[in-house]
Amino acid sequence: MKLKALLAAAAIGLAAALPVQATTLRWAAQNDILTLDPHSQNHATTNAILMHSYEGLTRYNANYEIEPALATKWTYTSPTQVRFELRKGVKFHDGTPFTADDVIFSFGRIKQPQGTMAIYVTGIGEIKKVDDHTIDVVLTAPNPILLRNIVDFRIMSKAWAEKNKTTNTQDYKAKEENYASRNVMGTGPYKITGWTPDQRITMSINKDWWDKHSGNVTEVVYTPVKSDPTRVAALIAGDVDMLTDLPTQDVAKLRGDSKLKVLDGPEVRTIYYALDIGSPELKYSDVKGKNPFKDKRVREALSITIDRETIKRNTMRGLSIPAAIMVAPGVNGHSTEIDTPPKVDVERAKKLLADAGYPNGFEFQLNCPNNRYVNDEEICQATVAMWARIGIKVRLVAESMATFIQKVQNFDTSAYMLGWGVATYDAQYTLQSLVRTRTSGADGNFNFSRISDAKVDQLVDAMKTETDVAKRNAMIKEALARTRDEVLLIPIHHQMRPWAMKQGVTTVHRSDDRPEARFTSLK
Repeated sequence: MKLKALLAAAAIGLAAALPVQATTLRWAAQNDILTLDPHSQNHATTNAILMHSYEGLTRYNANYEIEPALATKWTYTSPTQVRFELRKGVKFHDGTPFTADDVIFSFGRIKQPQGTMAIYVTGIGEIKKVDDHTIDVVLTAPNPILLRNIVDFRIMSKAWAEKNKTTNTQDYKAKEENYASRNVMGTGPYKITGWTPDQRITMSINKDWWDKHSGNVTEVVYTPVKSDPTRVAALIAGDVDMLTDLPTQDVAKLRGDSKLKVLDGPEVRTIYYALDIGSPELKYSDVKGKNPFKDKRVREALSITIDRETIKRNTMRGLSIPAAIMVAPGVNGHSTEIDTPPKVDVERAKKLLADAGYPNGFEFQLNCPNNRYVNDEEICQATVAMWARIGIKVRLVAESMATFIQKVQNFDTSAYMLGWGVATYDAQYTLQSLVRTRTSGADGNFNFSRISDAKVDQLVDAMKTETDVAKRNAMIKEALARTRDEVLLIPIHHQMRPWAMKQGVTTVHRSDDRPEARFTSLK
């Protein structure tokens, strides 16, 4: 009875939402979405859900290769202009035809500064309408990864947005909402039919979708469940069909359950700490009048005190790859040659702190999510204990992703943990978003630690337009190595991501942590 009560309390009683049928996928994970506005928050869970309803001009196939989506063909008419032929006969979920006007409207919307999705249209200066089903994308310079970037440039119905007064992107950090925050109008394979925050998201198949489903899922119920034991109990009891957030301590048990199967795979996500490097005075610290994180010696001391192998062994149960650079294996630019984590050296760390003027350490606050990444709060707790060995006293503030990310985006932290997945499978995405100096555009759009390094900026700006693959990859390698050597960010590990499911579930593991119902079947 205790288990049943626990499941009910966590809103796992899904029968009230949809009848359980052979084609209903009941999917659970620990993290809820932040919004239904496709241009507001560059957040992996939000993107994973919204891609079921909103589509881009291009998409990935099962092997992460670019293929046509809302565009059927593209032709480079010059190095800085690409003509896209749009798919004819496509309709939004309300029956409105999809045209070039919707692409141009969505381009203007995604670039609005209150959102964090502009990285996906980086390098695009203008989109011109040729006719209802043809557009010209005008680039500010040659763009070697344009087709990968625009996978997550999601197209919204212009008519629907205008009708519902939601032409402006939601300002999430200001705690504002608009009609698109809670409602969806896309062209994709599923219609999002409801969202009750922290309880469930429901979807139903779009029978008028322009493409064919390779699976047989007609309904989806996604349930965010923060509690590790509750999520696992729900899967074992048969109350959910698929679990994509596995507590590391339970993986072996799930592998041994004959009713279940575990689908193994890496994730192109790096878990890291960001320090406020740029502020004149560090918030939430006992150091007044200056910022100790401006000193590379302090940053290095923090990094070399973290025992990444111990975190891998004890906290992650082996399901992590200790990291020195900010991109994981599987991302263009990753190299084992430069991804060798520093050796733990407590005595050297103490000397570095003393040389920097902090022989007795100092205090600061670390903000950490507790329902987003694998063992996120536990990793922060372990790190706090490690830093204590060199006299660093940390006040840990762990909270849900929804409130945590608002503080981060409002620069209301002294240090924070985040995980960064590489949606484009190219390191420019990480370097441009996290490390490049922040501007009013896409550059540094997730640089909330005020990093500003002239050499990295120069390399990032050059790689954006370099079409020679060897030259561009050399730039990426140099920028990643400099980010490592200057300790501009502190990577902890690259996250592994096994999924567990009933034996009758068949799906494709995605290293971008985006399960797709269109690739999923139940029997």
